[in-house]
Amino acid sequence: MAQDNNFLKIQTVKETIRVGYAAIATEQHSSCCSSRCCGNADPTRLAQAVGYDAESLASLPDGANMGLSCGNPIAIAALQEGQIVLDLGSGGGFDVFQAGEKVTASGRVIGVDMTPEMLAKARRNIEQYRQRTGLDNVEFRLGEIEYLPVPDASIDVVLSNCVINLSPDKPQVWHEIFRVLKPGGKVSVSDLALLKPLPDKLQEMAAALVGCVAGAALVEDTRVMLEKAGFTSIVLTPKPDYVRSMLEWNDPLYKEIAETLPKDEKMADYVVSLSIEARK
Repeated sequence: MAQDNNFLKIQTVKETIRVGYAAIATEQHSSCCSSRCCGNADPTRLAQAVGYDAESLASLPDGANMGLSCGNPIAIAALQEGQIVLDLGSGGGFDVFQAGEKVTASGRVIGVDMTPEMLAKARRNIEQYRQRTGLDNVEFRLGEIEYLPVPDASIDVVLSNCVINLSPDKPQVWHEIFRVLKPGGKVSVSDLALLKPLPDKLQEMAAALVGCVAGAALVEDTRVMLEKAGFTSIVLTPKPDYVRSMLEWNDPLYKEIAETLPKDEKMADYVVSLSIEARK
């Protein structure tokens, strides 16, 4: 019975996220998961704040950048020509198209997303990407990051940007990433994470908002999950600047959570953007 209840809970969370991202893809909402969750800042401004350069952003297909990043996994991936890259939760193709330019015609980038509406948006963007770059090296597949539609040991680099925190089964995600990577393959992920547990009241509020924040794991728990999946050379780098930027820009979710924190505590004391590097 407990196993059945857990399965139902996981499916409920996934469906809530799927509905929320479908609304973003069809422009009914401008932010992740709900009209009040991460991503309300201007997409270009946010992307530059987390490390993307203006030249890369200018070459993207129209609408690929939806302001859903919390870091720049491409910057730490050091992608090279000829590599096969997988992007988890690829959305409109924001990181996929930038990675495609870096691996060039001899490489390939696969984006996986569980939202059909987001997948359709990304696929529509491919033609503009081809016209602007002369490359035909990207594709988008429907699938869940807990069960990737990718063969074993077929990927050189796995990217993900502010997506794994949304998964209700993060250990399974890391096991899947390990499965699809080639020996020596690399993980380059930006995600939201917790430095310490959220207060109960705040946890409940964030969960009610479908929480980009409520779904975040503790930094040290993330390390444990990676180790159990089999990864080595694990480097976790907390980056509080993302959260500070969201507060400066009066993002509704972050502002509401900050106002609920205990006195003299700041949002950045709890939540950070986490850069995750590791190897198989």
